[in-house]
Amino acid sequence: MGVTPEQLARRLEAHDLVLLDVRTTEEYTGAAGYPCDPRQGHIPGARNIPLERLLGADVSEVRQLVGAPEGSEVVAYCHSGQRSGLAVAALINAGFRAENYEGSWHEWSRRADLAAE
Repeated sequence: MGVTPEQLARRLEAHDLVLLDVRTTEEYTGAAGYPCDPRQGHIPGARNIPLERLLGADVSEVRQLVGAPEGSEVVAYCHSGQRSGLAVAALINAGFRAENYEGSWHEWSRRADLAAE
């Protein structure tokens, strides 16, 4: 089971959580995105590592990209949970405790009560 937006919102400032946005850099910055989303940008505190970089990396490179110790908790998201689902598999393979925020930006962008950058 994935992470809910409420669970994630409560943990945004947690130092023991790595929030990973695996969309393209253009989607992350808000320069490009899906017209179905009322807001463009990203969840506050998220790091952007496009999925292609994760999938093209070996285990040590994934650890270096994420920049957290093995065993760290990582929550990944994308636009609709598909790319982040693939990212979670790569993250688990690299030794992280990883979960998918399945609602991803598609859900988050619709919630005016949730902060965005």
